[in-house]
Amino acid sequence: MNFISDIRHSTAALLGLAIGDAMGAPLEGVVRPAAPVRRMYAGGRIARHSGACTDDTYQALALAESLAACRGFSPPDFMERLVRDYLFFGEWYGPTSGAVFSLVIGGTPLYSAARLVHARRGWSRSNGSVMRGPPIGVFYFGPEVEAASMACSALTHRDPVAGACSAFVNRMVSDMCRGMPKERAYARALQRCRDAEVAGMLGRWREFPPSPGLDALEATHAAVSVFMETFSFEEAVPRAVSMGGDSDTVGAIAGALAGAAYGMHSIPEEWIRGLSDSGRVLRAAHALWLASRG
Repeated sequence: MNFISDIRHSTAALLGLAIGDAMGAPLEGVVRPAAPVRRMYAGGRIARHSGACTDDTYQALALAESLAACRGFSPPDFMERLVRDYLFFGEWYGPTSGAVFSLVIGGTPLYSAARLVHARRGWSRSNGSVMRGPPIGVFYFGPEVEAASMACSALTHRDPVAGACSAFVNRMVSDMCRGMPKERAYARALQRCRDAEVAGMLGRWREFPPSPGLDALEATHAAVSVFMETFSFEEAVPRAVSMGGDSDTVGAIAGALAGAAYGMHSIPEEWIRGLSDSGRVLRAAHALWLASRG
């Protein structure tokens, strides 16, 4: 049976993910700005209006809605929801996930699609499965966090490093949603991490300069580093998105961590109002929290 998660922190985890995504999207791939960006605005690699989300949020919403509807992780239901959004917003999706979804649409079985893409590309260590995973931390508390994280990641990313990074973030989200201080949540995530490379880098995060890249471990390290070095949602998210690089994904991961740690009261009302999809995010967060109660 799941432990009861605090609705303020559970909701803030998903809302923080979406805000970090929307705030970081216009900065994706640009040179690091001179000062942290503290508002949402239009533009970016793909033209979008202020407060618009990317696939980071849509994949996380698909996961949250699936977990709530199925009362647990259901690969077929989750994939159906992923593909539904992909058909509307395909240009926003990364090459790894997009290639998997295209194969599934064409009739390839779920896990076979990810294996084929990994074999064809020779790589599937990108960060797409990390950015979408935090709803698993809201829903699960026990060892199911790691198991569901690895299974969810493997649907699109066969590289085990991507799954281990997702499990690390989701474990922190799970524990912080249930009242654990961030330092203890980090220590527990590190203790439970079974991937030597991931544990080595995240366990010594201060020794590595953050690199907000497409690699799952680089993006996770950048987000965790910013989160551990800051002390509020208002400080963490602007710093995360203002590193440049894959700013929307690093912002989404850091936003989920900060939301889980600091709760709804820590998120500026202006940022919530400026989020285009706030209604869907809040509905999904509430349904997920209710489902997590047992």
